[in-house]
Amino acid sequence: MKYKAVIFDLDGTLLDTISDISDSFNATLEKYEYPTFSEEEYKYFVGKGIDVLISRIIKRLKLDNSKFEQLRQGYIEEYAFRHNAKTKPYFGIAELLHKLKEKQITVGVLSNKPHFQTVEVIAYYFKDYKFDLVYGKKPEFEIKPNPASAIDLISNLNVNTEEVLYVGDTNTDIETAQNAGFDSVGVLWGFRKKQELIDAGANFIVKKPMEIYKIIVGDGDDFRSR
Repeated sequence: MKYKAVIFDLDGTLLDTISDISDSFNATLEKYEYPTFSEEEYKYFVGKGIDVLISRIIKRLKLDNSKFEQLRQGYIEEYAFRHNAKTKPYFGIAELLHKLKEKQITVGVLSNKPHFQTVEVIAYYFKDYKFDLVYGKKPEFEIKPNPASAIDLISNLNVNTEEVLYVGDTNTDIETAQNAGFDSVGVLWGFRKKQELIDAGANFIVKKPMEIYKIIVGDGDDFRSR
């Protein structure tokens, strides 16, 4: 195997969460009689954690920053209610994960979603699969693309930097991989476009989950971005 460990982003990579995220935040905005946004707009609001999501919406709506905590608490409550309404694993993800486990590849998750939400969502949607380690946003680490959480994660998995393949759907993920010294895969089923992933420096670009397995076994030249 070319790689011994794969680290996955969560939203837009393992799970299609955008409908529940947008519905939850729109419900919060409606509660306070603010304008709402489309799912497509939310795809560009998300990616750097809940605090950046809120800051981007406050900026778009030209609200006072004093509304930050109100919106944050409202969204957390709404998302707790809706997080499993429409969310689902992307087609082919379950097959890929079980193939990796069969081949004894270490598998982790690294998300900018708050740690407690990340753990809850993973437990709900992947009941039959045990990840080796799951990290959401923890207070001791800055959000991705800062590499500190990624480096801590692999140190706890006992793998070396050159043995890790990082998989994500946004420039934040690709930059995280670069900052941590990992090879990276940009996926095209997530929240962002191909050119963003290429511009960010993704080593590989894939259209289907099982293409990631080909990269892991060293048969991924067809998926190189450059």
